Amino acid sequence: MHASHLLHHLPLHQAEHAPEATAVRHGERHLDYAGLATAIQGFAAALQALDLERGERVAVYLEKRLETVTALFGTSAAGGAFVPINPVLKAQQVGYILRHCNVRVLVTSASRLTALRDTLEHCHDLRHILLVDASTLQDTRGGTASTGPAACHTWSELPTEAPGPPPRVIDTDMAAILYTSGSTGGPKGVVLSHRNLVMGARSVAQYLENRPDDTLLAALPLSFDAGFSQLTTAFASGARVILLNHLLPRDVLKALERERVTGLTAVPPLWIQLAALEWPQGIRDHLRYIANTGGRMPRETLQRLRRILPRTRPYLMYGLTEAFRATYLPPEEVDRRPDSIGKAIPNAEVLVLREDGSPCAPNEPGELVQRGALVAQGYWNDPERTARHFRPLPATTPGRPGGLVLPEMAVFSGDTVRRDEEGYLYFIGRRDEMIKTSGYRVSPTEVEEILYATQKVGECVAFGVPHPTLGQAILVVVTPSDGEEMDREALMTECRSRMPAYMVPAEIHVHTGPLPRNPNGKLDRKTLAARYSRE
Repeated sequence: MHASHLLHHLPLHQAEHAPEATAVRHGERHLDYAGLATAIQGFAAALQALDLERGERVAVYLEKRLETVTALFGTSAAGGAFVPINPVLKAQQVGYILRHCNVRVLVTSASRLTALRDTLEHCHDLRHILLVDASTLQDTRGGTASTGPAACHTWSELPTEAPGPPPRVIDTDMAAILYTSGSTGGPKGVVLSHRNLVMGARSVAQYLENRPDDTLLAALPLSFDAGFSQLTTAFASGARVILLNHLLPRDVLKALERERVTGLTAVPPLWIQLAALEWPQGIRDHLRYIANTGGRMPRETLQRLRRILPRTRPYLMYGLTEAFRATYLPPEEVDRRPDSIGKAIPNAEVLVLREDGSPCAPNEPGELVQRGALVAQGYWNDPERTARHFRPLPATTPGRPGGLVLPEMAVFSGDTVRRDEEGYLYFIGRRDEMIKTSGYRVSPTEVEEILYATQKVGECVAFGVPHPTLGQAILVVVTPSDGEEMDREALMTECRSRMPAYMVPAEIHVHTGPLPRNPNGKLDRKTLAARYSRE
């Protein structure tokens, strides 16, 4: 095996060097690196036999399990692009993703398929559904059933022989599309290349100092870049990764203790919950590091965790799905500057630029702009948004000599930061109106569209307000439909049935009279947020 240029090379390379080392475990089941390599290559062969073409999308809508990992990396080995879908999403959101990026193959379970059946009728690009359950076609006609335009197969009946060699793929080809909420409308699909994911894995493994004797706990959804990173950094360093579908924070502590985990990455709401629990003493002996992503960890939470884990190294991180990771704060700097998001990760450069593209002075607020091998390829099927956030670096950018002819594309985050005299970065705020709740980025427009779909509201506005554990809580202000009385409880019931739990509003305020508008005629979200967040 040559150097790992493509994503699936990471575990296949480890299979050559340490075939009997455990790669991934879920409950009582596990795969060593040799077994994982065999499973990946078998799944790739099955996709080729199903006529998956280079770059076509394979969606994986499953909880964390061995087949999830096999399908993601097997898609890479077949030359396709995988689309991990958060298992907490409802049928409406899943259907949007399947249609938006023209998914050809869907990997899911029988119970999830039942919930999706009506949605799949409208996914006309879908050709095959692969069910991980052993015998789940009891209610179908024979061994293969038609679900909309797609043929349905069980995992055990998948072809095991590829019709030929896999297609030629290079490191700048598309490997994955990760969906994350946009500031308007439905979620946006961030296109990541093999190079993005492999270089990201190496960079993160470098600063976390991952090694073959590490055990990483995958507690975050694999549809998150930080969640998927637990797999890639483990495989890049020959470590083992434990898959956990936790219901309660205590489940995380039990897994840490049982599996003797050495590294845990989580988001602030989970850290807040974990910090409130009594930790088994033994965890201190093996948990080498903790890492925070997805928002700022409250200082009180960080201090409590450090008292619980005096020998564990804390890493505070900041990242963009559009560039996998951006910055980290080394553990030795945490006491000196706990509010900092640190400096750029290895093999990346983070700039702080003014509107005209020139560099900001120390402590001058500016936009965070990232350049380097981790910058994604844009947003799937969205040239307008891609042009807004992925732009050529201006000629005044440091490190860009004037004689260079080809432009270099960078990601302009829309986040405002400042850099101190020593080069450490501090997050100030987001330029858009995204709501950050429970580690998720939620589009207010997406919430509003679902509220409108209930046909129980006249007008509505959603926004986030500060919350001590969630980061932000979602509030909505609604007016009744014409001539109707507002049944707030009925509307909340509709929200729970149509939205994943993290998107359900914490409060619904009923507004009398028309909602205020700004001079452009748009609903004035800022005025409403200022008024109702004080109530």
